Amino acid sequence: MTPRQPAAQTETGRTSPPRIHVVGRRNSGKTTFVCELVRYFRNQGLRVATVKHTHHHHELDTPGKDSYLHREAGATAVGILSPQMTALFVPEKRDDRGTDRYVRFEQAFSDCDLIIVEGDLHTQAVRVEVWRREASEEPYAVTEHGISAVITDDSVTVPECEIWQRSDISRAGQKICQLLGVNQQPETPTTTSSPG
Repeated sequence: MTPRQPAAQTETGRTSPPRIHVVGRRNSGKTTFVCELVRYFRNQGLRVATVKHTHHHHELDTPGKDSYLHREAGATAVGILSPQMTALFVPEKRDDRGTDRYVRFEQAFSDCDLIIVEGDLHTQAVRVEVWRREASEEPYAVTEHGISAVITDDSVTVPECEIWQRSDISRAGQKICQLLGVNQQPETPTTTSSPG
């Protein structure tokens, strides 16, 4: 697969992979859909990064562990580095709330073809909504303008919004690539002829 086509220029001057937000109400199936998308894109040869956005307070570090104790002792930021994984725990600043905080992921995700964020309904980035009638009466897209598509197997009509079949993950993946300008076409193999 060829890498992403248009990379967004960010305020730090770096190029960042295109980002899509999968939004929806609680128990709508967002996490399952994101995991299916990741598998689909990986099978297409694309490198995918994910971010889980939440409004809830979560302790991402493990209480009682060394890194947690470092932070409790007063460290401004804490990192964990192992042969398999790297993690950073950085507190949010009050004055960061009006900025695009996703720029913090730029360097770590720079070798990815796209970023999928689960959540963050109020972002200015591209959004699609996973919706199930049993989770809510109507999609956010009915009142929240700018959502590109509602992904559902239920019958629904939303003015100025595409409806994608939830059960067709490959079609949803293709449509997301179109929205983000990510190329899924296989690379043309380069052949070299041997002298002879």
